[in-house]
Amino acid sequence: MALAVNDSNFEEVVLKSAQPVMVDFWAEWCGPCKMMLPIVEEISNEFEGKITVAKVDVDSSQATAAKFGIRNIPTILFFKDGQVADKQVGAVPKQALVDKINKLL
Repeated sequence: MALAVNDSNFEEVVLKSAQPVMVDFWAEWCGPCKMMLPIVEEISNEFEGKITVAKVDVDSSQATAAKFGIRNIPTILFFKDGQVADKQVGAVPKQALVDKINKLL
């Protein structure tokens, strides 16, 4: 299951993670975000132990969204060693995300 991350724990969960992290920036009112929800959960289950999957609600964590320049949602950022290693904006097929994850592993 994807971890709910916010402004107060983002650094600890994402930037200090020993393994790659996929962060889904989303909002409750966002239709494409809802389309991505089952895909993000599937990836969380399939890659358990290999990557951390986190979700950031941009409405309640505006500082984190602003820090990473999130202007469109869904935006998925891929972190490795505390740095943004890749990015995906908009709703995409699951395979597009899996391909990006595999490059990080």
